[in-house]
Amino acid sequence: MTDWITTPVDARVLRGALDVEATEHGVLPHRLPARARRQFPDGYLAMVEAQPSGVRVAFRTGATAVELDVLPTKTVYPGAPATPEGLYDLVVDGRLTGRTTVTGGNVRTVDMTTGSMETTPGPPGTARFSGLPAGAKDVEIWLPHRETVELIALRTDAPVEPLPDRGRRVWLHHGSSISHGSNAAGPTEIWPAVAAARGGVELVNLGLGGNALLDPFVARALRDTPADLISIKIGINLVNTDLMRLRAFVPAVHGFLDTIREGRPEVPLLVVSPILCPIQEDTPGPLAPDFSGRQLSFRALGDPAERALGKLTLNVIREELARITAQRAAEDPNLHYLDGRMLYGEADFAELPLPDALHPDTAAHRRIGERFAEHAFHAKGAFAADND
Repeated sequence: MTDWITTPVDARVLRGALDVEATEHGVLPHRLPARARRQFPDGYLAMVEAQPSGVRVAFRTGATAVELDVLPTKTVYPGAPATPEGLYDLVVDGRLTGRTTVTGGNVRTVDMTTGSMETTPGPPGTARFSGLPAGAKDVEIWLPHRETVELIALRTDAPVEPLPDRGRRVWLHHGSSISHGSNAAGPTEIWPAVAAARGGVELVNLGLGGNALLDPFVARALRDTPADLISIKIGINLVNTDLMRLRAFVPAVHGFLDTIREGRPEVPLLVVSPILCPIQEDTPGPLAPDFSGRQLSFRALGDPAERALGKLTLNVIREELARITAQRAAEDPNLHYLDGRMLYGEADFAELPLPDALHPDTAAHRRIGERFAEHAFHAKGAFAADND
């Protein structure tokens, strides 16, 4: 029998969440603050912001066994292949040492053609880890990046205390489903987590699947969240939702950057354009799911000729982001630009093609994260330590 010690799961042992909501079962980490959550009508955004990409339960302990009771909400898409079970990654002193899944949980069914959702209740489950090394150590349990997870109870066989401040810089990142981690196998394998580990920084990931749309409430969240480094990856969602034309895009980018700078005027700010995505390089959106093959893929429905009417493509967005950041950098020396094709370009697509024509797989996530770290954290990069 194990003599368990139960520790409340609250903000003291959570990293990567901007808000924590008390629920019937426990607590629910959020990646957007309550004020922002009141300002969007989109049920899909409500779902993805509550999926804890980059969020981890973090503590210091001498425990050799850990249990985390959770109520996951797993998402299924009719007509698409089954979504893999969410993984809970155990990181001890910076090294991935364990991985598990949790049975049970709610099931949310999402119709990709209409956006409608229906949730079927299910029971809680437990993520269990044993055989941890003896002695005091830093422990992180990275939560599944594609499942909503209510946290019920943390049990250990030795006392727990919050992680001490290691003096690591906080990196706040915003992007699309690629930054959220779509198609990556586990939560420590999404590209922002890979880059954060390489750069020795604390990640706060505001990658929001399908929702990197220059929303003002996201800009305010970036403005109001304490951070030493900020990056925003803009483009793919604006094209594949066909949300706006060039006339609206340019001032929306300026307004987004203006809002961030209201609260973080001198923080290194890196604007990243889209990685290569051949179906949208010169073809506007909207994008539609394609169920005709053996696996889900996506196709662009726009006409390249519509560029003349102001419709956005990835190449149009890259040209404009490069121009906007160069213009603003004349008065903002801490503003930087990175072409996303430096992270994943034509040669990478030939070697590691996008499985669904839109999202990178685990190997490509690793490459993107490593490349980002090389560009951003090296001695002359936007996030070099001596630039702060």
